[in-house]
Amino acid sequence: MLATANELGEKLGISPILAGLLIRRGITTESAAKRFFRPQLADLINPFLMKDMDLAVDRLNDAMGRKERILVYGDYDVDGCTAVALVYKFLQQFYSNIDYYIPDRYEEGYGVSRKGLEYAQQTGVKLIIILDCGIKAVDEISYAKTLGIDFIICDHHVPDETMPPAVAILNPKRPDDTYPFKHLCGCGVGFKLMQAFAKNNGIPFSRLIPLLDFCAVSIAADIVPVTDENRILAFHGLKQLNQNPSIGLKAIVDICGLSGRELSMSDIVFKIGPRINASGRMESGKESVDLLVERDFSEALKQAKHIDEYNEQRKDVDRQVSEEANQIVERIESQRHQSAIVLYDEGWKKGVIGIVASRLTEIYFRPTVVLTRDGDLATGSARSVTGFDVYAAIKSCRDLLMNFGGHTYAAGLTLKWADIPEFRRRFQKYVEEHIQPEQTEAILQIDAMIDFKDITKRLHNDLKKFAPFGPDNQKPLFCTRNVYDYGTSKVVGRDQEHIKLELVDSKSSNVVNGIAFGQSASARYIKSKRAFDIAYTIEENVFKRGLVQLQIEDIKPTEEDLLNER
Repeated sequence: MLATANELGEKLGISPILAGLLIRRGITTESAAKRFFRPQLADLINPFLMKDMDLAVDRLNDAMGRKERILVYGDYDVDGCTAVALVYKFLQQFYSNIDYYIPDRYEEGYGVSRKGLEYAQQTGVKLIIILDCGIKAVDEISYAKTLGIDFIICDHHVPDETMPPAVAILNPKRPDDTYPFKHLCGCGVGFKLMQAFAKNNGIPFSRLIPLLDFCAVSIAADIVPVTDENRILAFHGLKQLNQNPSIGLKAIVDICGLSGRELSMSDIVFKIGPRINASGRMESGKESVDLLVERDFSEALKQAKHIDEYNEQRKDVDRQVSEEANQIVERIESQRHQSAIVLYDEGWKKGVIGIVASRLTEIYFRPTVVLTRDGDLATGSARSVTGFDVYAAIKSCRDLLMNFGGHTYAAGLTLKWADIPEFRRRFQKYVEEHIQPEQTEAILQIDAMIDFKDITKRLHNDLKKFAPFGPDNQKPLFCTRNVYDYGTSKVVGRDQEHIKLELVDSKSSNVVNGIAFGQSASARYIKSKRAFDIAYTIEENVFKRGLVQLQIEDIKPTEEDLLNER
């Protein structure tokens, strides 16, 4: 690999370290590297390669020609809300007889609801474009047909053997679809429909560019691979978000305190996404779409403040449920030795159990299902660990389930409350038989071993070109062996839980700054002046512009030290 890295590095005029990072990402040629570093909108895939796209565009054109009322319908999470906002905002420029709808998580639940169909019927809707859900709504869409309502489905969740009787089903995960990229999010599929509609109607592609910020937000929040077409959409979407965001997103950015700085995918994941999600978790997701399509900035700012309040409430509920769930795991000895966790409680709020499942997965490194009660039923969310297909695990219990859907790392399910013990037994048995031991512990994938002398301003600037980061293109993780405390490292934080480090290595006298969040347990070892190894990403110091600092993910005594201790 070293020879290949040197050769690629020479061709591209970059260091072998960076060339090695490209090779680890499957990029081995000069042309592939240029496409990676400079994603071009011209390289987006022809939307008509997606199965049923021609049928979808024909039906949309007919609806407009016949002045039919169109309803844009979506899920209440970030992906669903951004998808609805994107499609609604784009079509509204050319057509006025259009409306949008987000089901209430608590009253209607996920996907196509009877209440939603009643609303469509009462308002004279003839065509529903449904985004980020619908692929499993066989009965509901059959019923809609009897009401004279057609559906275009834009989904990315795994389809069942039987698909709904929609006019068109746009989903790259359809087994009969040859679309070259399988990992679009719901908003991405909605964008492809708009791209095809624009192409078919002679609308210049430039009219779609202002909507790309929605794509970046949904790609980051829905945790889909940031490769190929998603990389192009995320790259140009981030550019839009930074240079000329839509009014609703600008208001959220202001409320988050992110104005005036370069926004990244992690800002979306930790700041922007949770706020869009919060209204659907606490009250109604429709409020998020109202904000995302708002045209008046002062009005948008008011709505963003309101959503920020929901986010604070959400954090409180989430903290409380997480603590309770943790206590249950600690208490139930059997759960601690199982390869999966299944927890349930009658009082948990539906809107936060997905977050709680994610948190438990991160703490215990096991696929996790968290359920709450809804009458005689239990509804819940599942989250997974790297490389384990939780959707397949849930599908193996399908005879116990009223409903389920999702993809490899996240799924939703509904079953009878009385069936939980049997579901837990079978789900845990499936996981035990299929999970690999290495999937149940935190393993850091090191991209390259480097010395402190390699950490230059140029390296840091070149690393920025690897962005946007996300699944399948994580921020490069480096390792340096035999580093020492310079003598000035100290424990910081309100509860003294972090370490602010000043380090040197054995090969140069460069003093490098770093921060290790939540790792104060290693402080005593560090201060003992003994050598240790670190795994880290290279970041810009937020407080001292232009300076580099290491974000340290792990600290380990060097092997020689461990041998001496034995």
